[in-house]
Amino acid sequence: MEAIINEASRPPSTIITLENKAALKSNGVGCSENKCLSKEGLSRNSRVDPIDIRFENVTYTASLGFRKGTKQILHEINGYLPQGQLIAIMGPSGAGKSTLLNVLSGYSIKGVGGNVYVDGAVRDLKAFRKLSCYITQDDRLQPLLTVGENMRMAADFKLGVEVTKLEKDQIIKDILSTLGLSTSINTKASMLSGGQKKRLSIALELINNPLVMFLDEPTTGLDSLTCTQTVKLLKNLSDQGRTIICTIHQPSASLFSLFDQVYVLSFGNCLYQGSTENLVPFLDKANLPCPMYHNPADYIIELACGEYGTDKIEELSKETSNGLSIEWFKHPESIKKQLTMTQSSKLKKKLNRDNENIQATSQYNQLKVLLRRGFLKSKRDSKLTYTRIGVNVLVAIMLGTLYWRAGIDGSKVLDNYNLLFSILMHHMMSTMMLTILTFPTELSILIKEHFNRWYSLKMYYASVTLVDIPISIVCAFLFSLIIYIMTAQPLELNRFFMFTVISTLVVFVAQSFGLMIGAVCNVVNGTFLGPTLSVPMMMFAGFGVAIKDLPAYLYWGSYISYLRYGLEGIVDAVYGMNRPTIACPEDKYCHYKYPKQFLKEISMKADQFWNDIIALIIMLFFLRILAYVLLRWKLLSVR
Repeated sequence: MEAIINEASRPPSTIITLENKAALKSNGVGCSENKCLSKEGLSRNSRVDPIDIRFENVTYTASLGFRKGTKQILHEINGYLPQGQLIAIMGPSGAGKSTLLNVLSGYSIKGVGGNVYVDGAVRDLKAFRKLSCYITQDDRLQPLLTVGENMRMAADFKLGVEVTKLEKDQIIKDILSTLGLSTSINTKASMLSGGQKKRLSIALELINNPLVMFLDEPTTGLDSLTCTQTVKLLKNLSDQGRTIICTIHQPSASLFSLFDQVYVLSFGNCLYQGSTENLVPFLDKANLPCPMYHNPADYIIELACGEYGTDKIEELSKETSNGLSIEWFKHPESIKKQLTMTQSSKLKKKLNRDNENIQATSQYNQLKVLLRRGFLKSKRDSKLTYTRIGVNVLVAIMLGTLYWRAGIDGSKVLDNYNLLFSILMHHMMSTMMLTILTFPTELSILIKEHFNRWYSLKMYYASVTLVDIPISIVCAFLFSLIIYIMTAQPLELNRFFMFTVISTLVVFVAQSFGLMIGAVCNVVNGTFLGPTLSVPMMMFAGFGVAIKDLPAYLYWGSYISYLRYGLEGIVDAVYGMNRPTIACPEDKYCHYKYPKQFLKEISMKADQFWNDIIALIIMLFFLRILAYVLLRWKLLSVR
């Protein structure tokens, strides 16, 4: 048992036998005697020391919301999931299938009671996550990357730098060949069919050869042929020694027969646990015989729904002792013997000793791969990159046309002031709303990949921050250059630099604000909350109502409005630094042709630029840190 962790971390294309076990230990990369597997290698793969899972008196209590109480979903259920088998968790909607899967995988940690054992030892969650993977019902893939690119990124995360690129490519080739995805290697994930997406989701997690695989409704949304192909694939993977547990709603008779074992739930109680072959004899013994020519899977679901009365549910639950009975397994005597055997303490020691670093690679390598993936996505994402640049250029031209040469016209100083505020409004709303609209989609992928220990949250957050810096700077520079020239602001390099720096910082702060909202809210709530919270920012910035005219009980708001510091800094860049009198057309009255007088009228000082820069930087760091804290809270709250 002490070799489990080492074996689990090896690539899936490794043939582990008594003859080549020593060779594998020597190279540690999934190839014995410098030879990697052919494309059929994965299907021939066998594992040493696969693991089983046992759980007893497991409960799960869910919160119904603020001051609405709680609801118990699982009621002290028990069960045994043997090694090397394909196991189905069945039951009607609301029976607790996904809840049980989440509890067993470690995805759900709040509200869970009872014990889960791995090979007889109490499950150490961090160590167990190294041995297992969780594949969600919806296929959370990187849509802009091809099948091959998705696999290469996963290999770089899961196999580490000690495995060479050639060996990783061979492993990827083996997996894709076995799963029938070789011809789609250059196809973007967004263009795959439903069955191909499901197989790619499985392929990504096979990279590091997990001992236990959890799948939530792997056949949902697939046609009958694709369902059969998917379950047959899972059956082949279980035959190699993996323990594969998946939820399934109501399989056909042919699909049901492919499973080795079934665990039936009803209202959080166990109705049956045992082999699929023994389900009919079990029902006969319980005096609830399955009608002739009736699909046993359909019949047990009908019983679990209460179509034949709730008393039948209670009878079946008592018959199985709520999952304690192992009578209906294929080989109950051998299982009973295995359960009573004294488990080796070496496994537990190994697990505890190996659980410090839950990811397979160093944080430096995680960041490097995340940055490579991020820049590749930015290059292909028309919404986040090309559309964003195009919108900034277009809006700059529109505003520049509307306020044509207003910067040197003494009669249009107030109009120019409105332009400066409009610029900040554009930077705030476009950047914040783009983040609010796009980040929740990325969040679902993050939840899956982070739980399956691809990378740490810190490195992911750092990559998100770094990848967007070049795009934000380019957008802010192009916008500033176009509008600065078209509106004829003072053609002095230092003023243009100040103008651009303030614009860029406002973009970064607004993006952080949007990230903070997007990390907590879904798209609908975020699109409401973002603009709503932005209104006070505008009010406290000094636009419409001068800061000096704010009531005393609201004056504090000006100190937390990043638009206030942005407006003050950008006005200083245009009208500060002792700017001379602005030219006034002969036929017009220019009330604000003296910049100092104008600054006095709007209650702004001309020497606050660097203070504004410092304030924006402080708010940027504060919002970024707060967004990270909220994102970490979000990842924990969904579990």
